[in-house]
Amino acid sequence: MTDTPASQLFTDDAKAPSRTGVLPFQAINNMVREQEVYAKTEITADQIQPASLDLRLGPIAYRVRASFLPGPGHTVLDKVQQLDAYPIDISDGAVLEKGCVYVVPLLESLHLKSGVTAFANPKSSTGRLDVLTRLIADGCSSFDRLDKGYQGPLYVEIAPRTFSVVVREGTRLNQLRFRRGSPVIPSSELQRLHDTGQLMLSSDTSEQNFADRKMLRLSVDLHGEGMGGLIGYRAKKHTDRIDLEKIAHYDPMEFWEPIHYHRDPPLILDPNDFYILVTKEAVRIPPEFAAEMVAYDTSVGEFRVHYAGFFDPGFGWGDSVSKAVLEVRSHEVPFTLEDGQTVGWLQYERMAGKPDRLYGTNIKSNYQGQSLALAKQFKGSRG
Repeated sequence: MTDTPASQLFTDDAKAPSRTGVLPFQAINNMVREQEVYAKTEITADQIQPASLDLRLGPIAYRVRASFLPGPGHTVLDKVQQLDAYPIDISDGAVLEKGCVYVVPLLESLHLKSGVTAFANPKSSTGRLDVLTRLIADGCSSFDRLDKGYQGPLYVEIAPRTFSVVVREGTRLNQLRFRRGSPVIPSSELQRLHDTGQLMLSSDTSEQNFADRKMLRLSVDLHGEGMGGLIGYRAKKHTDRIDLEKIAHYDPMEFWEPIHYHRDPPLILDPNDFYILVTKEAVRIPPEFAAEMVAYDTSVGEFRVHYAGFFDPGFGWGDSVSKAVLEVRSHEVPFTLEDGQTVGWLQYERMAGKPDRLYGTNIKSNYQGQSLALAKQFKGSRG
């Protein structure tokens, strides 16, 4: 399947009337056929997920002095030249050093039509390695968003924060989701889905207030299996680099310090540290919906809980019990986390059609059925 061209996967559903919502697998296939998404190297079948498209790095990276947005009337490469950036050949692999900022042209380009907007996010493994990625494009004034009618190349800004990483041409760090219209779900429908057990599995009997936020509240699990149990990981300061193409390769203990439950309150976040934690709730994404986690909400604390916010249709569905892994970094000051404390919100969105393929069903899905889990590059990374 890896080398199958995406153009061979079209179905009759791709020609169905346009509907409001997040575009599903078959609609993204159709965008490839219609050249709304195109690439220097042919887009392959395994790039297309149930509700998103994996983006691939091109052969050249530019190290820049600072993050930037090009703004109207300016191209990304204009700004790269203004910052006196120098090119790095990554076609056969190169190291991106932590603490530095890089801009990489992607192999994919866009010609958006039909009232479609696009939104980007890091892939799950990217976020779990504390690699900040943000999509930028010519003339844009915001990260990770492309408005209707955008036509042109795509770039990704990469800032490894904890680990230096090895990347190469074709490495996939972020993904793109397409929306038509506003796929907002009424609070009454969210309440019905929650009450019938379609959004989460949890022993917590507290009510969810969808009328207030129209989002599912998530809390952190700092008790785990009880006294002495593993509840999270803290990244070590000085480690070897991580080659992103090596799967189940690295010993977790060389890169992470395990955190065990031993008292209340069990965890004070240090603003200089990066943590992997997990929710108490098992998240469920019904086939007709997608979801995205709100990464940073000052109303619950000065910390970020998620870099890779996309949850595909089918995540945690059926017999699978899949929790949301949290990528946590405190801002400015130490912050105390309590077991069961609200740490984030999951926003559900309606799909424009049920995807032909669901997460964890007939496709490679690294984190279906996960609990506390590190990135796929580490041995035993499935929770």
